[in-house]
Amino acid sequence: MPELSPRRRMLVLGICCMSLFIVSLDNTVLNVALPALQRDFDTSLSGLQWTIDAYLIVLASLLILSGSIADRIGRRRVFQAGLALFVTGSVLCSLAPSLEWLVAARVVQAVGGSMLNPVAMGIITNVFTEPRERARAIGVWGGVVGLSMALGPLVGGVLVDSVGWRAIFWLNLPIGLAALALTALFVPESRAARPRRPDPLGQGLMIVLLGALTFAIIEGPDLGWRAPAVVLGAVVAAAALAGFVLHARRTPEPLIDLRFFRSVPFAGATVIAVAGFAALAGFLFVNALYLQNVRGMSALHAGLYLLPMAAMTAVCGPLSGRLVGSRGPRLPLQIAGGAMLASGLLFALLDAETSDVTLFAAYVLFGLGFGTVNPPITNTAVSGMPRAQAGVAAAVASTSRQVGQALGVAVIGAVLAAGTGPGPVAASRFVDAARPAYWVLTGCAAAVLVLGTVTTGRRAARSAARTARLFEHGLDAEERHVTGASTR
Repeated sequence: MPELSPRRRMLVLGICCMSLFIVSLDNTVLNVALPALQRDFDTSLSGLQWTIDAYLIVLASLLILSGSIADRIGRRRVFQAGLALFVTGSVLCSLAPSLEWLVAARVVQAVGGSMLNPVAMGIITNVFTEPRERARAIGVWGGVVGLSMALGPLVGGVLVDSVGWRAIFWLNLPIGLAALALTALFVPESRAARPRRPDPLGQGLMIVLLGALTFAIIEGPDLGWRAPAVVLGAVVAAAALAGFVLHARRTPEPLIDLRFFRSVPFAGATVIAVAGFAALAGFLFVNALYLQNVRGMSALHAGLYLLPMAAMTAVCGPLSGRLVGSRGPRLPLQIAGGAMLASGLLFALLDAETSDVTLFAAYVLFGLGFGTVNPPITNTAVSGMPRAQAGVAAAVASTSRQVGQALGVAVIGAVLAAGTGPGPVAASRFVDAARPAYWVLTGCAAAVLVLGTVTTGRRAARSAARTARLFEHGLDAEERHVTGASTR
Protein backbone atom coordinates (compact mmCIF):
# COMPACT_ATOMS: atom_id res chain seq x y z
CA MET A 1 0.00 0.00 0.00
CA PRO A 2 1.51 3.40 -0.96
CA GLU A 3 2.30 5.90 1.80
CA LEU A 4 -0.62 8.27 2.40
CA SER A 5 -0.37 11.97 3.18
CA PRO A 6 -0.89 13.04 6.82
CA ARG A 7 -4.25 14.59 5.93
CA ARG A 8 -5.41 11.41 4.18
CA ARG A 9 -4.31 9.27 7.14
CA MET A 10 -6.29 11.43 9.55
CA LEU A 11 -9.31 11.20 7.24
CA VAL A 12 -9.06 7.41 7.23
CA LEU A 13 -8.83 7.47 11.03
CA GLY A 14 -11.94 9.64 11.19
CA ILE A 15 -13.91 7.27 8.94
CA CYS A 16 -12.89 4.27 11.02
CA CYS A 17 -13.89 6.13 14.16
CA MET A 18 -17.36 6.81 12.69
CA SER A 19 -18.01 3.09 12.44
CA LEU A 20 -16.54 2.54 15.88
CA PHE A 21 -18.79 5.22 17.31
CA ILE A 22 -22.07 3.62 16.22
CA VAL A 23 -21.00 0.08 17.19
CA SER A 24 -19.77 1.14 20.63
CA LEU A 25 -22.73 3.46 21.18
CA ASP A 26 -25.05 0.57 20.41
CA ASN A 27 -23.48 -1.39 23.26
CA THR A 28 -24.69 1.09 25.89
CA VAL A 29 -27.42 3.26 24.36
CA LEU A 30 -29.99 0.57 25.06
CA ASN A 31 -29.45 0.68 28.83
CA VAL A 32 -31.67 3.68 29.55
CA ALA A 33 -34.35 2.22 27.25
CA LEU A 34 -34.60 -0.98 29.32
CA PRO A 35 -37.51 0.19 31.53
CA ALA A 36 -39.41 1.30 28.40
CA LEU A 37 -38.76 -2.07 26.76
CA GLN A 38 -39.91 -3.81 29.92
CA ARG A 39 -43.19 -1.90 29.84
CA ASP A 40 -43.81 -2.30 26.10
CA PHE A 41 -42.96 -6.01 25.88
CA ASP A 42 -43.91 -7.00 29.48
CA THR A 43 -40.64 -8.87 29.92
CA SER A 44 -38.57 -10.06 32.88
CA LEU A 45 -35.11 -8.95 33.96
CA SER A 46 -33.60 -11.89 32.06
CA GLY A 47 -35.38 -10.75 28.89
CA LEU A 48 -33.76 -7.34 29.25
CA GLN A 49 -30.36 -9.01 29.70
CA TRP A 50 -30.81 -10.91 26.43
CA THR A 51 -31.50 -7.73 24.45
CA ILE A 52 -27.97 -6.64 25.36
CA ASP A 53 -26.13 -9.94 25.54
CA ALA A 54 -27.44 -11.44 22.29
CA TYR A 55 -25.69 -8.58 20.51
CA LEU A 56 -22.51 -8.86 22.57
CA ILE A 57 -22.17 -12.65 22.30
CA VAL A 58 -22.47 -12.68 18.51
CA LEU A 59 -20.18 -9.68 18.22
CA ALA A 60 -17.53 -11.30 20.41
CA SER A 61 -17.82 -14.64 18.63
CA LEU A 62 -17.34 -13.29 15.11
CA LEU A 63 -14.78 -10.49 15.56
CA ILE A 64 -11.71 -12.63 14.87
CA LEU A 65 -13.36 -14.49 11.98
CA SER A 66 -14.34 -11.20 10.34
CA GLY A 67 -10.81 -9.88 10.79
CA SER A 68 -9.28 -12.94 9.12
CA ILE A 69 -11.76 -12.78 6.23
CA ALA A 70 -10.88 -9.10 5.74
CA ASP A 71 -7.18 -9.95 5.72
CA ARG A 72 -7.88 -12.44 2.94
CA ILE A 73 -10.37 -10.73 0.60
CA GLY A 74 -9.74 -7.05 1.44
CA ARG A 75 -10.32 -4.89 4.49
CA ARG A 76 -12.22 -2.12 2.74
CA ARG A 77 -14.60 -4.60 1.09
CA VAL A 78 -15.47 -6.32 4.37
CA PHE A 79 -15.70 -2.96 6.16
CA GLN A 80 -18.30 -1.75 3.64
CA ALA A 81 -20.28 -4.99 3.94
CA GLY A 82 -20.28 -4.62 7.71
CA LEU A 83 -21.58 -1.05 7.53
CA ALA A 84 -24.40 -2.08 5.20
CA LEU A 85 -25.41 -5.02 7.39
CA PHE A 86 -25.22 -2.98 10.60
CA VAL A 87 -27.49 -0.30 9.14
CA THR A 88 -29.94 -2.98 7.96
CA GLY A 89 -30.00 -4.55 11.42
CA SER A 90 -30.65 -1.14 12.97
CA VAL A 91 -33.70 -0.66 10.77
CA LEU A 92 -35.00 -4.10 11.75
CA CYS A 93 -34.50 -3.27 15.45
CA SER A 94 -36.54 -0.10 15.11
CA LEU A 95 -39.42 -2.10 13.57
CA ALA A 96 -39.36 -5.06 15.99
CA PRO A 97 -42.95 -6.00 17.08
CA SER A 98 -41.83 -8.16 20.03
CA LEU A 99 -38.87 -8.84 22.28
CA GLU A 100 -38.00 -11.99 20.35
CA TRP A 101 -37.88 -10.05 17.08
CA LEU A 102 -35.76 -7.36 18.71
CA VAL A 103 -33.25 -9.95 19.95
CA ALA A 104 -33.10 -11.49 16.45
CA ALA A 105 -32.55 -8.06 14.86
CA ARG A 106 -29.80 -7.36 17.39
CA VAL A 107 -28.07 -10.52 16.14
CA VAL A 108 -28.17 -9.12 12.58
CA GLN A 109 -26.67 -5.89 13.88
CA ALA A 110 -23.93 -7.81 15.65
CA VAL A 111 -22.94 -9.76 12.53
CA GLY A 112 -22.43 -6.43 10.75
CA GLY A 113 -20.70 -4.90 13.75
CA SER A 114 -18.20 -7.77 13.86
CA MET A 115 -16.98 -6.67 10.43
CA LEU A 116 -16.24 -3.13 11.60
CA ASN A 117 -14.05 -2.78 14.70
CA PRO A 118 -11.31 -5.37 14.02
CA VAL A 119 -11.23 -4.51 10.33
CA ALA A 120 -10.99 -0.81 11.10
CA MET A 121 -8.14 -1.50 13.51
CA GLY A 122 -6.39 -3.48 10.76
CA ILE A 123 -6.78 -0.50 8.44
CA ILE A 124 -5.40 1.88 11.09
CA THR A 125 -2.36 -0.27 11.93
CA ASN A 126 -1.47 -0.46 8.24
CA VAL A 127 -2.01 3.25 7.57
CA PHE A 128 -0.13 4.47 10.67
CA THR A 129 3.21 2.68 10.47
CA GLU A 130 5.38 4.89 12.73
CA PRO A 131 5.11 3.58 16.34
CA ARG A 132 4.51 6.90 18.11
CA GLU A 133 2.02 8.04 15.47
CA ARG A 134 0.26 4.67 15.69
CA ALA A 135 0.06 4.97 19.49
CA ARG A 136 -1.59 8.38 19.16
CA ALA A 137 -4.03 7.06 16.54
CA ILE A 138 -4.92 4.15 18.83
CA GLY A 139 -5.35 6.69 21.63
CA VAL A 140 -7.92 8.56 19.53
CA TRP A 141 -9.54 5.24 18.74
CA GLY A 142 -9.71 4.34 22.42
CA GLY A 143 -11.09 7.76 23.26
CA VAL A 144 -13.91 7.30 20.75
CA VAL A 145 -14.75 3.92 22.27
CA GLY A 146 -14.95 5.40 25.74
CA LEU A 147 -16.82 8.50 24.64
CA SER A 148 -19.43 6.66 22.58
CA MET A 149 -20.06 4.05 25.24
CA ALA A 150 -20.34 6.60 28.02
CA LEU A 151 -22.57 8.90 25.94
CA GLY A 152 -24.95 6.02 25.29
CA PRO A 153 -27.14 6.65 28.36
CA LEU A 154 -27.42 10.38 27.64
CA VAL A 155 -28.20 9.97 23.93
CA GLY A 156 -30.58 7.14 24.71
CA GLY A 157 -32.35 9.19 27.36
CA VAL A 158 -32.93 12.10 24.99
CA LEU A 159 -34.29 9.86 22.24
CA VAL A 160 -36.44 7.64 24.48
CA ASP A 161 -38.15 10.61 26.16
CA SER A 162 -38.59 12.71 23.00
CA VAL A 163 -39.43 10.10 20.36
CA GLY A 164 -39.44 6.61 21.89
CA TRP A 165 -37.01 3.71 22.31
CA ARG A 166 -37.15 2.81 18.61
CA ALA A 167 -35.43 6.10 17.77
CA ILE A 168 -32.18 4.96 19.35
CA PHE A 169 -31.64 2.70 16.34
CA TRP A 170 -32.42 5.42 13.80
CA LEU A 171 -29.30 7.28 14.89
CA ASN A 172 -27.16 4.62 13.19
CA LEU A 173 -28.61 5.26 9.75
CA PRO A 174 -27.12 8.68 8.80
CA ILE A 175 -23.74 7.92 10.42
CA GLY A 176 -23.53 4.45 8.88
CA LEU A 177 -24.53 5.62 5.40
CA ALA A 178 -22.07 8.54 5.53
CA ALA A 179 -19.25 6.21 6.61
CA LEU A 180 -20.17 3.83 3.79
CA ALA A 181 -19.88 6.58 1.17
CA LEU A 182 -16.65 8.03 2.59
CA THR A 183 -15.05 4.59 2.76
CA ALA A 184 -15.59 4.09 -0.96
CA LEU A 185 -13.94 7.45 -1.67
CA PHE A 186 -10.99 7.62 0.71
CA VAL A 187 -10.10 4.32 2.40
CA PRO A 188 -7.45 2.36 0.48
CA GLU A 189 -7.86 -1.36 -0.01
CA SER A 190 -5.40 -3.56 1.85
CA ARG A 191 -4.86 -7.25 2.50
CA ALA A 192 -2.54 -9.24 4.69
CA ALA A 193 0.59 -10.52 2.95
CA ARG A 194 -0.12 -13.91 4.48
CA PRO A 195 -3.82 -14.15 5.47
CA ARG A 196 -4.75 -16.61 8.19
CA ARG A 197 -6.67 -19.74 7.31
CA PRO A 198 -10.26 -20.05 8.53
CA ASP A 199 -10.87 -22.18 11.62
CA PRO A 200 -14.55 -23.26 11.50
CA LEU A 201 -14.25 -25.72 14.39
CA GLY A 202 -12.63 -23.15 16.68
CA GLN A 203 -15.23 -20.59 15.62
CA GLY A 204 -18.08 -22.96 16.41
CA LEU A 205 -16.65 -23.87 19.79
CA MET A 206 -16.30 -20.19 20.74
CA ILE A 207 -19.95 -19.50 19.86
CA VAL A 208 -21.10 -22.52 21.88
CA LEU A 209 -18.88 -21.53 24.83
CA LEU A 210 -20.10 -17.94 25.07
CA GLY A 211 -23.73 -18.77 24.35
CA ALA A 212 -23.99 -21.66 26.82
CA LEU A 213 -22.12 -19.80 29.59
CA THR A 214 -24.26 -16.69 29.22
CA PHE A 215 -27.46 -18.75 29.15
CA ALA A 216 -26.53 -20.50 32.39
CA ILE A 217 -25.69 -17.23 34.16
CA ILE A 218 -28.74 -15.27 32.96
CA GLU A 219 -31.33 -18.01 33.42
CA GLY A 220 -29.94 -19.36 36.71
CA PRO A 221 -31.86 -16.96 39.02
CA ASP A 222 -35.22 -17.61 37.26
CA LEU A 223 -34.97 -21.36 36.60
CA GLY A 224 -32.85 -22.24 39.63
CA TRP A 225 -29.15 -23.00 39.64
CA ARG A 226 -29.83 -26.75 39.81
CA ALA A 227 -32.35 -26.74 36.97
CA PRO A 228 -31.43 -29.26 34.23
CA ALA A 229 -31.23 -26.57 31.55
CA VAL A 230 -28.89 -24.41 33.63
CA VAL A 231 -26.66 -27.33 34.61
CA LEU A 232 -26.57 -28.49 30.99
CA GLY A 233 -25.58 -25.00 29.87
CA ALA A 234 -22.69 -24.95 32.33
CA VAL A 235 -21.53 -28.43 31.29
CA VAL A 236 -21.70 -27.55 27.60
CA ALA A 237 -19.72 -24.36 28.23
CA ALA A 238 -17.01 -26.28 30.11
CA ALA A 239 -16.82 -28.92 27.39
CA ALA A 240 -16.62 -26.25 24.68
CA LEU A 241 -13.79 -24.49 26.55
CA ALA A 242 -11.83 -27.74 26.90
CA GLY A 243 -12.41 -28.56 23.25
CA PHE A 244 -11.38 -25.07 22.18
CA VAL A 245 -8.08 -25.25 24.07
CA LEU A 246 -7.32 -28.78 22.84
CA HIS A 247 -8.12 -27.83 19.25
CA ALA A 248 -6.06 -24.62 19.44
CA ARG A 249 -3.03 -26.60 20.60
CA ARG A 250 -3.26 -29.04 17.69
CA THR A 251 -4.28 -27.00 14.65
CA PRO A 252 -1.62 -25.03 12.69
CA GLU A 253 -3.64 -21.78 12.57
CA PRO A 254 -6.30 -21.72 15.31
CA LEU A 255 -8.87 -18.99 15.77
CA ILE A 256 -6.87 -17.73 18.78
CA ASP A 257 -3.23 -18.78 18.82
CA LEU A 258 -2.52 -19.73 22.43
CA ARG A 259 1.12 -18.74 21.94
CA PHE A 260 -0.04 -15.11 22.14
CA PHE A 261 -0.57 -15.63 25.86
CA ARG A 262 3.15 -16.28 26.36
CA SER A 263 3.41 -12.50 26.05
CA VAL A 264 2.70 -11.19 29.53
CA PRO A 265 1.52 -7.76 28.25
CA PHE A 266 -0.87 -9.44 25.81
CA ALA A 267 -2.28 -11.80 28.44
CA GLY A 268 -2.61 -8.92 30.89
CA ALA A 269 -4.34 -6.68 28.34
CA THR A 270 -6.82 -9.46 27.57
CA VAL A 271 -7.84 -9.93 31.21
CA ILE A 272 -7.85 -6.16 31.83
CA ALA A 273 -10.23 -5.72 28.87
CA VAL A 274 -12.59 -8.37 30.24
CA ALA A 275 -12.51 -6.91 33.76
CA GLY A 276 -12.76 -3.24 32.75
CA PHE A 277 -15.62 -3.70 30.31
CA ALA A 278 -17.48 -6.10 32.61
CA ALA A 279 -17.37 -3.32 35.20
CA LEU A 280 -18.71 -0.79 32.68
CA ALA A 281 -21.57 -2.97 31.44
CA GLY A 282 -22.61 -3.97 34.96
CA PHE A 283 -22.31 -0.38 36.19
CA LEU A 284 -24.60 0.99 33.47
CA PHE A 285 -27.08 -1.88 33.78
CA VAL A 286 -27.55 -1.40 37.53
CA ASN A 287 -27.62 2.40 37.47
CA ALA A 288 -30.05 2.68 34.55
CA LEU A 289 -32.54 0.46 36.40
CA TYR A 290 -31.93 2.16 39.75
CA LEU A 291 -32.38 5.72 38.52
CA GLN A 292 -35.62 4.96 36.65
CA ASN A 293 -37.29 2.10 38.50
CA VAL A 294 -36.32 3.09 42.05
CA ARG A 295 -35.89 6.87 41.93
CA GLY A 296 -38.67 7.24 39.34
CA MET A 297 -36.65 9.37 36.92
CA SER A 298 -37.42 9.70 33.23
CA ALA A 299 -34.98 8.25 30.71
CA LEU A 300 -33.64 11.75 29.96
CA HIS A 301 -33.26 12.63 33.63
CA ALA A 302 -31.39 9.35 34.21
CA GLY A 303 -29.12 10.09 31.25
CA LEU A 304 -28.35 13.54 32.66
CA TYR A 305 -27.48 12.01 36.02
CA LEU A 306 -24.94 9.81 34.23
CA LEU A 307 -23.48 12.81 32.39
CA PRO A 308 -20.57 13.29 34.87
CA MET A 309 -19.33 9.82 33.98
CA ALA A 310 -19.68 10.52 30.25
CA ALA A 311 -17.87 13.86 30.55
CA MET A 312 -14.94 12.35 32.44
CA THR A 313 -14.69 9.53 29.91
CA ALA A 314 -14.64 12.03 27.05
CA VAL A 315 -11.89 14.08 28.68
CA CYS A 316 -9.73 11.22 29.93
CA GLY A 317 -9.78 9.03 26.81
CA PRO A 318 -7.61 11.29 24.61
CA LEU A 319 -5.42 12.26 27.58
CA SER A 320 -4.82 8.60 28.30
CA GLY A 321 -3.85 8.01 24.67
CA ARG A 322 -1.25 10.77 24.86
CA LEU A 323 0.00 9.40 28.16
CA VAL A 324 0.41 5.95 26.62
CA GLY A 325 2.41 7.46 23.76
CA SER A 326 4.74 9.39 26.07
CA ARG A 327 4.96 7.27 29.24
CA GLY A 328 3.75 3.81 28.28
CA PRO A 329 0.65 1.91 29.48
CA ARG A 330 1.50 1.29 33.16
CA LEU A 331 0.58 4.69 34.63
CA PRO A 332 -2.76 5.00 32.74
CA LEU A 333 -3.76 1.48 33.84
CA GLN A 334 -2.87 2.26 37.46
CA ILE A 335 -4.89 5.48 37.37
CA ALA A 336 -7.81 3.63 35.76
CA GLY A 337 -7.79 0.77 38.24
CA GLY A 338 -7.45 3.07 41.24
CA ALA A 339 -10.30 5.37 40.16
CA MET A 340 -12.69 2.52 39.32
CA LEU A 341 -11.79 0.81 42.60
CA ALA A 342 -12.60 3.97 44.56
CA SER A 343 -15.94 4.27 42.74
CA GLY A 344 -16.85 0.66 43.46
CA LEU A 345 -15.98 1.04 47.13
CA LEU A 346 -18.17 4.14 47.42
CA PHE A 347 -21.14 2.02 46.33
CA ALA A 348 -20.20 -1.20 48.13
CA LEU A 349 -19.24 0.35 51.48
CA LEU A 350 -21.06 3.70 51.63
CA ASP A 351 -24.24 3.09 49.56
CA ALA A 352 -23.28 5.96 47.28
CA GLU A 353 -26.62 5.88 45.44
CA THR A 354 -28.51 7.05 48.53
CA SER A 355 -26.90 10.52 48.41
CA ASP A 356 -26.50 12.76 45.38
CA VAL A 357 -23.08 13.95 46.55
CA THR A 358 -21.58 10.47 46.86
CA LEU A 359 -23.46 9.32 43.74
CA PHE A 360 -21.91 12.03 41.57
CA ALA A 361 -18.49 11.47 43.14
CA ALA A 362 -18.73 7.79 42.27
CA TYR A 363 -19.84 8.62 38.71
CA VAL A 364 -16.91 11.02 38.21
CA LEU A 365 -14.42 8.47 39.53
CA PHE A 366 -15.83 5.69 37.36
CA GLY A 367 -15.77 7.91 34.24
CA LEU A 368 -12.17 8.87 34.98
CA GLY A 369 -11.21 5.24 35.38
CA PHE A 370 -13.02 3.88 32.34
CA GLY A 371 -11.89 6.74 30.11
CA THR A 372 -8.30 6.02 31.09
CA VAL A 373 -8.40 2.22 30.85
CA ASN A 374 -9.45 1.80 27.23
CA PRO A 375 -6.57 3.33 25.19
CA PRO A 376 -3.75 1.30 26.78
CA ILE A 377 -5.57 -2.02 26.25
CA THR A 378 -5.07 -2.23 22.48
CA ASN A 379 -1.65 -0.62 22.61
CA THR A 380 -0.49 -3.14 25.21
CA ALA A 381 -1.98 -6.07 23.30
CA VAL A 382 -0.19 -5.22 20.03
CA SER A 383 3.05 -3.90 21.54
CA GLY A 384 6.00 -6.06 20.64
CA MET A 385 3.98 -8.15 18.18
CA PRO A 386 5.21 -8.49 14.58
CA ARG A 387 3.27 -6.24 12.24
CA ALA A 388 1.74 -9.31 10.56
CA GLN A 389 0.22 -10.36 13.91
CA ALA A 390 -0.88 -6.92 15.11
CA GLY A 391 -4.32 -7.18 13.55
CA VAL A 392 -5.00 -10.56 15.15
CA ALA A 393 -3.78 -9.32 18.55
CA ALA A 394 -6.02 -6.25 18.28
CA ALA A 395 -8.97 -8.47 17.31
CA VAL A 396 -8.44 -10.62 20.41
CA ALA A 397 -8.36 -7.43 22.52
CA SER A 398 -11.63 -6.29 20.92
CA THR A 399 -13.16 -9.72 21.51
CA SER A 400 -12.13 -9.50 25.16
CA ARG A 401 -13.98 -6.18 25.48
CA GLN A 402 -17.22 -7.68 24.16
CA VAL A 403 -16.85 -10.83 26.26
CA GLY A 404 -16.34 -8.62 29.31
CA GLN A 405 -19.50 -6.66 28.61
CA ALA A 406 -21.56 -9.80 28.01
CA LEU A 407 -20.32 -11.36 31.24
CA GLY A 408 -20.79 -8.08 33.11
CA VAL A 409 -24.49 -7.85 32.15
CA ALA A 410 -25.03 -11.57 32.76
CA VAL A 411 -23.29 -11.78 36.14
CA ILE A 412 -24.43 -8.43 37.55
CA GLY A 413 -27.96 -9.03 36.31
CA ALA A 414 -27.98 -12.48 37.91
CA VAL A 415 -26.72 -11.10 41.23
CA LEU A 416 -29.32 -8.33 41.12
CA ALA A 417 -32.14 -10.73 40.23
CA ALA A 418 -31.16 -13.08 43.07
CA GLY A 419 -31.30 -10.19 45.54
CA THR A 420 -34.47 -8.43 44.42
CA GLY A 421 -36.65 -11.43 43.70
CA PRO A 422 -40.00 -11.13 41.89
CA GLY A 423 -42.38 -8.21 42.11
CA PRO A 424 -41.88 -4.44 42.54
CA VAL A 425 -38.55 -3.41 44.00
CA ALA A 426 -38.43 -0.94 46.89
CA ALA A 427 -35.51 1.47 47.05
CA SER A 428 -34.06 -0.05 50.21
CA ARG A 429 -34.35 -3.56 48.77
CA PHE A 430 -32.64 -2.54 45.54
CA VAL A 431 -29.73 -0.97 47.41
CA ASP A 432 -29.27 -4.14 49.45
CA ALA A 433 -29.47 -6.31 46.34
CA ALA A 434 -27.05 -4.11 44.44
CA ARG A 435 -24.35 -4.20 47.13
CA PRO A 436 -23.02 -7.67 46.12
CA ALA A 437 -23.07 -6.49 42.49
CA TYR A 438 -20.88 -3.52 43.41
CA TRP A 439 -18.46 -5.84 45.19
CA VAL A 440 -18.15 -7.71 41.89
CA LEU A 441 -17.39 -4.40 40.15
CA THR A 442 -14.86 -3.57 42.85
CA GLY A 443 -13.12 -6.88 42.21
CA CYS A 444 -12.96 -6.11 38.49
CA ALA A 445 -11.37 -2.72 39.24
CA ALA A 446 -8.83 -4.33 41.58
CA ALA A 447 -7.90 -6.73 38.77
CA VAL A 448 -7.26 -3.77 36.44
CA LEU A 449 -5.04 -2.09 39.02
CA VAL A 450 -3.00 -5.18 39.90
CA LEU A 451 -2.61 -6.49 36.34
CA GLY A 452 -1.87 -3.01 35.00
CA THR A 453 1.10 -2.89 37.37
CA VAL A 454 2.33 -6.47 37.05
CA THR A 455 2.04 -6.98 33.29
CA THR A 456 3.66 -3.76 32.04
CA GLY A 457 7.18 -3.88 33.50
CA ARG A 458 10.51 -4.71 31.91
CA ARG A 459 10.19 -8.42 32.54
CA ALA A 460 6.80 -8.38 30.84
CA ALA A 461 8.26 -6.50 27.87
CA ARG A 462 10.95 -9.17 27.49
CA SER A 463 8.27 -11.86 27.33
CA ALA A 464 6.56 -9.90 24.54
CA ALA A 465 9.85 -9.73 22.63
CA ARG A 466 10.33 -13.50 23.01
CA THR A 467 6.81 -14.13 21.75
CA ALA A 468 7.39 -11.85 18.75
CA ARG A 469 10.57 -13.75 17.86
CA LEU A 470 8.64 -17.00 18.12
CA PHE A 471 6.18 -15.85 15.47
CA GLU A 472 8.91 -14.32 13.28
CA HIS A 473 10.89 -17.56 13.32
CA GLY A 474 7.76 -19.48 12.40
CA LEU A 475 7.14 -17.18 9.46
CA ASP A 476 10.76 -17.37 8.35
CA ALA A 477 10.71 -21.16 8.45
CA GLU A 478 7.52 -21.32 6.42
CA GLU A 479 8.85 -18.82 3.87
CA ARG A 480 12.03 -20.92 3.46
CA HIS A 481 9.87 -24.03 2.98
CA VAL A 482 7.74 -22.32 0.33
CA THR A 483 10.83 -20.92 -1.45
CA GLY A 484 12.50 -24.33 -1.46
CA ALA A 485 9.41 -25.99 -2.85
CA SER A 486 9.12 -23.44 -5.62
CA THR A 487 12.68 -24.07 -6.81
CA ARG A 488 12.35 -27.84 -6.96
